[in-house]
Amino acid sequence: MKHALPHVRRGQVIGLLGGSFDPPHAGHVHISREALKRFGLDGLWWLVSPGNPLKPHGPAPLTARLEAARALVDHPRIAITDFEARAGTRHTAQTLQELRQAAPGMRFVWLMGADNLAQFHLWQDWRRILETVPVGVLARPGQRISARMSPAARIYRARQMPAHASHLLGRATVPAWCFVNVPMVDISSSALRAQGRVADPREIGDPK
Repeated sequence: MKHALPHVRRGQVIGLLGGSFDPPHAGHVHISREALKRFGLDGLWWLVSPGNPLKPHGPAPLTARLEAARALVDHPRIAITDFEARAGTRHTAQTLQELRQAAPGMRFVWLMGADNLAQFHLWQDWRRILETVPVGVLARPGQRISARMSPAARIYRARQMPAHASHLLGRATVPAWCFVNVPMVDISSSALRAQGRVADPREIGDPK
């Protein structure tokens, strides 16, 4: 592979959770475990980005965020990668293109919280993302209505898979997306930065 990636087997379905993870916290772990279960994923990668183009201020150093993420995650099917920094991509559509070249034969599912779906139409080349990989959306507190009424959700309404078929998303023909409601923990990285701490995963219990 051109860029260092977590170990995978050809044909596996891998969920991709992108973000600055500044800092990584228990909510990220929780949504990752829920995504593994609900979308029938073989594995899940945290794509720790160099920076978020939609945010005006830069995050903490990448090496610090990677170390914090690896210290937080203790799950055999969740891996941490700095692929975007290695590939030199800044936008999700570019990252997906590079990933498909670096890992041919793999099936990827882009994962996001419902708050991201609400502003998905602001992402660069957002339609190309939906035309490239299936998208799994996990509801977060207070974001269900705005996400379902978002431009992306309305434009691609006919391509929405029912929640009871969410485990089939990874092998669906694109464009395809699925919205699932899951028990969520209302923890945000911005709130933790303000408090100057990292959430302990035990604060939300230990979801299986």
